[in-house]
Amino acid sequence: MELAAAASEPAGGDRPVREAPLEARIWYATLLTRVRGLRPAERLLAGKDPCEQSGEQSAGDPGAESADRGPLRPEAQAALRLCEAEIHLAGGRLTEATTAAETGLRLAAQAGNRGLPPRGHVVMAVCSVRALDLTTGLLYANRLRDAALLGQENLMPGQCVWAAAQALEARDGMESVAHLLKGIAHDEVLTRDLLLSQPAAAPWLVRAGQRLGDADLAERTVRTMGRLALMNRSFRSVQAAAEHATGLFARDADALEAASERHLDPWARASALEDASRVRSARVVERDRAVDLLRRAADAYLNAGASRDLARVQSRLRELDDHGGRPTRSRTRVSRLTDTEFAVAELVSQGLTNGRVGSQLYISPHTVAFHLKKIFRKLDVTSRVELARSWNRILVEERGDHPRESGPDFLVRPAVAARQAG
Repeated sequence: MELAAAASEPAGGDRPVREAPLEARIWYATLLTRVRGLRPAERLLAGKDPCEQSGEQSAGDPGAESADRGPLRPEAQAALRLCEAEIHLAGGRLTEATTAAETGLRLAAQAGNRGLPPRGHVVMAVCSVRALDLTTGLLYANRLRDAALLGQENLMPGQCVWAAAQALEARDGMESVAHLLKGIAHDEVLTRDLLLSQPAAAPWLVRAGQRLGDADLAERTVRTMGRLALMNRSFRSVQAAAEHATGLFARDADALEAASERHLDPWARASALEDASRVRSARVVERDRAVDLLRRAADAYLNAGASRDLARVQSRLRELDDHGGRPTRSRTRVSRLTDTEFAVAELVSQGLTNGRVGSQLYISPHTVAFHLKKIFRKLDVTSRVELARSWNRILVEERGDHPRESGPDFLVRPAVAARQAG
């Protein structure tokens, strides 16, 4: 990280950051993103000082270099857009992540670059699975598999395998990817790359080990994540991932709730809440607390655009709470929809037929059609085509009703690090 920071500094003490080599800025921004330093990463790509907390010192344009240096080459533009896609994904902005990834992949193809596409394929696979677009998720999972066979994923091999595994698991179940997970757990390079870059990965692997009855997979993941946390005490995302994985392995609800507070990644935070709810729901006296945690997880998944996870949590809420547990939404047209109508609209907007929507939500195609009629009326649309065309825009407008708050620091402060060391 220190080497990347030094490389991204321009020659000469008083020169603006935007005059530093773009490739170095992208490299540093990518590393910052992987430890969830999203605001510094965004500022760096915009040609601003990542350490500045306020002000607009350098109004850099990430899409083009300064006039004296000429326009960016397609390859550099591709790297820039793919870095932006990773930032959006880490921030829970799936629509923006998908748009940036598609642009980056197109530019990489124009430049004939074969090393960059796996970065975009990871983003597209993960976004698609979370948004319940399994067809697209599997398409990019296959491309990641092909890249692995051709040796093109050398910069992020662990993330490539993990993204592909999530898409395949969504279609065929956890048993279908057991061999991939074993491969990750027994390969030090794959494991280190993945666990340091994706805060949700260690808990996901522990969860997979528990579901598969593979104690070795779960134990290896917890031990490795613990070592990485000791070696990277300064990074809050790494500490959160370790706490989450350990709490899940030990079925410690208090540790899982603490991990949810520490997580900077919205999806990882939601999964920690869901895991804590699952542990607490095993005891009748903690059932109300479990329902509250699950409602918070539903809100977090909703805000992150994770339709697949939202549908799962809502199903679990119906089991735990007679009143359902609808996540709070803003005062827009979408707020008029019931949970089921929201899920139906999300899936139909992805192009799924009534039969496929029904199979995802465990309802009949006739019930899907019934909900669609009510959705059309509430959203003031007249057809599936119009719903698909307007759905993402409606959701973006809904999220736009709420200004983003300043996020917590991605670094662990010295006092906190000292307490952890002690």
